[in-house]
Amino acid sequence: MITLTRMKGEKFTLNSDHIETLEETPDTVVTMLNGHKYLVREKSVEIISMIESFRRNCSRPTAL
Repeated sequence: MITLTRMKGEKFTLNSDHIETLEETPDTVVTMLNGHKYLVREKSVEIISMIESFRRNCSRPTAL
């Protein structure tokens, strides 16, 4: 899960496994597999970095 910012400033959390495409038109549009689109403040490169960080954290073993 990653947290993004809508154009009006509201934060929301998104399941990054369901992202189909990222486009900069020049605003960033996140298109989900179900067709929903989100217009966000973050640039594509930032979103990709968030996804990579999230996935790295998920793959780390937890201490018992």
